[in-house]
Amino acid sequence: MLRYISMILLAICIAGCSDQPEEGREASHKKPNILFIFTDDQSHRTVSAYEDALSWANTPHIDQLAQEGIRFKHAFAGPWCAPSRAMVLSGRYLHGIEGLDFTDYPQIKEDHEIFRMWPQLFRENGYTTAVIGKWHLASDYRHGTVWDHSIIWERLGGAKSGDYFRNQKLRFDGGDFTPVGGHSTDNYTEYAQDFINRDHEKPWMLWLCHDAVHAPFTPADRHQESYANAGPIETPADIYPPRPDKPRYMQNYSMFEPAPDGVPVDERQQLPLPKLVQKYHSGVLSLDEGVRDLVDTLEKSGQLDNTIIVFTSDQGIAMGHHGMEIKVAPYDDNIRVPYIVRLPDGRSSGTAINMPVNVIDLIPTFFDYAGIDLPWEMHGTNLRPILENPSLVWDRGLLQENFSRSFGSQTDVGLTIVDPDEGLPNQNVDWWIFLRYGNLKYITTLVPDEIEELYDIEKDPRELKNLALDPENYERMDQMRKMMLEELQRTNAGLVENLPAPKRL
Repeated sequence: MLRYISMILLAICIAGCSDQPEEGREASHKKPNILFIFTDDQSHRTVSAYEDALSWANTPHIDQLAQEGIRFKHAFAGPWCAPSRAMVLSGRYLHGIEGLDFTDYPQIKEDHEIFRMWPQLFRENGYTTAVIGKWHLASDYRHGTVWDHSIIWERLGGAKSGDYFRNQKLRFDGGDFTPVGGHSTDNYTEYAQDFINRDHEKPWMLWLCHDAVHAPFTPADRHQESYANAGPIETPADIYPPRPDKPRYMQNYSMFEPAPDGVPVDERQQLPLPKLVQKYHSGVLSLDEGVRDLVDTLEKSGQLDNTIIVFTSDQGIAMGHHGMEIKVAPYDDNIRVPYIVRLPDGRSSGTAINMPVNVIDLIPTFFDYAGIDLPWEMHGTNLRPILENPSLVWDRGLLQENFSRSFGSQTDVGLTIVDPDEGLPNQNVDWWIFLRYGNLKYITTLVPDEIEELYDIEKDPRELKNLALDPENYERMDQMRKMMLEELQRTNAGLVENLPAPKRL
């Protein structure tokens, strides 16, 4: 209730008290703080505010954030963890990101002069910048130049950094690896609360990067049995091959086998599908509690009404859909994410927006609200107009890409490059580009002589029927492909001239 009263008082002040002097941290005309919550592998299906959520999924505090903010129904980031983070820090599509070298992955190299991180501009323009949680780029994460405060878990694995949820070794403010106990979701939330509670003399920006709910999906101890009896859990229609209307790499893709009782079992964790889904959703519960705790901390410290809160993820993950228990693939069940923005003044609260969005749209939006000029060309769209007036109709297509571990000019070849170490692209998924426009999704797989894909997401949300095989849809596909090429050209993609021609049956 206090939160709603604060919103009303703030609105009254904005309307009639704009000439009053600043009083305290919550003054309405200050530059806003930004709390950017970025989870890992969290599908939109796990958030009960989303229509696609399982009937028993329960995230009341993330739902509350959506009720107080704006929820985007169709949202994406990158194809997997590291590219998503590179997109966030650059504000650009993968084909426009230079200065990253994944040759010795997971050891990632960066050229600081070329790969620049926008939080440095916030720091140079009066913001205190902080990052807490999972880091999945080069080990030199630039504490002291990009970040004023940092608590980092490097995804190196083994004895060096510990695992995703337990026995982690963190780097505090540029220091060496320091062992910590507890569960990572709870730890990161507590560290974020400590940062928020500081006596801030300047506005701040915090990028909070949770490990949850990445495999192995380990929940906090208190949530181990939370969904033990949850159901129903349906088996996806295309969990087993063949899939003759999809590209070649997808036709026989299979990460599940039927047990003697007929229940699908996944190859990575050797869990029956119902147990896998229950475990995955259990890992979300501490994220939901973390949202509750962070909002309460903002409210009690008097900063809630001057803080933009964003909740989203680096990508989703399939749970048997298309035979997969991974992200990377171009289908919504693999990579679609929750995406919620809460504005300080409560404007547009409770609104759900159909327009597809990407995580890179957030970056020019942050710059606009902070009153800072963009430092370089960014590829996303400033969302401020539609956040403040959701009735606006935006006629734009949404581009998504997967180039495995390649970036920038490394993608100019325009087709899948076989990794000599792996023998196949990342997790056996070919390079692809898709364009969402309205309810339609057009996918081109960057392999010579490969079929296209076209789906009506409203009628076929599981993307089971490839409309591209029907000649009646060729004209629509031509229009979608033209829009895709125009967006690639707008953003100076070198691969435009080298895209393989698709096969039409």
